[in-house]
Amino acid sequence: MKAQISSPVYIVLAVFLTVCIPSIKAQDTETASGFSFSNIKYSIFAGGSIIFFPQDNGIHADPMHILPSPGLGLKAEFSDVFSVEAALDMYFATYGYSDVLGRAVPMSWENRTAFVWGNLLSIQAVRRFTFTETLGLRVFGGLGFDLRLVLRAPDLHPLDPLDEIDRQTKLVSEYFWGNGRWFLPVIGTGLDINLNEKMRLGVDLRAWMPLYALLGDENLSDFEGWRFGIGFRVMFLNPDK
Repeated sequence: MKAQISSPVYIVLAVFLTVCIPSIKAQDTETASGFSFSNIKYSIFAGGSIIFFPQDNGIHADPMHILPSPGLGLKAEFSDVFSVEAALDMYFATYGYSDVLGRAVPMSWENRTAFVWGNLLSIQAVRRFTFTETLGLRVFGGLGFDLRLVLRAPDLHPLDPLDEIDRQTKLVSEYFWGNGRWFLPVIGTGLDINLNEKMRLGVDLRAWMPLYALLGDENLSDFEGWRFGIGFRVMFLNPDK
């Protein structure tokens, strides 16, 4: 086990404690006062992010990906302070496989062999803090899964060696789906502004943590496998529930 796992793990634990413990207490109070699951408020949200994929592979790869990512989600609000969200963020990227490094590496469109359709699915608990009637803060954390569809890159040159391209595409897929590399716990925070009783605008900062890199024995750089996102969301509330 790598020595540097302690700090990120403590951060995740701190987020879970911050989100869950006060929320459970608030939920107990709601239950004692007559709360029932029939009173859950459901809302949907949609937005977009820019996601950064840090890496340091030297001459064996192209620069890291910085990708736009549309997203949508569903929120179940159990009380004024506690909710659970399911969110899906999509991205599209090009990769190759480095036999020297023994792993998938980011490639530009000119050098790609594999096309990746990424689907970042997050199930997260949310703790909300209200400052004013229009301004609030969210802190959240939960489980994240990168469900990648790996395909042969499109628009290849007729002279490109298809056997080699197919070999690399297969290795990219095996790498991403092996050793738990699809499991990425997520933590984050967001600032919300209530536009009216049925619409809320939010700005989010998120980080996805690669446990495989923190717990495994691969020779990876410190931020290899991490994801960092900054984005916005528009939430359509259901105040009449």
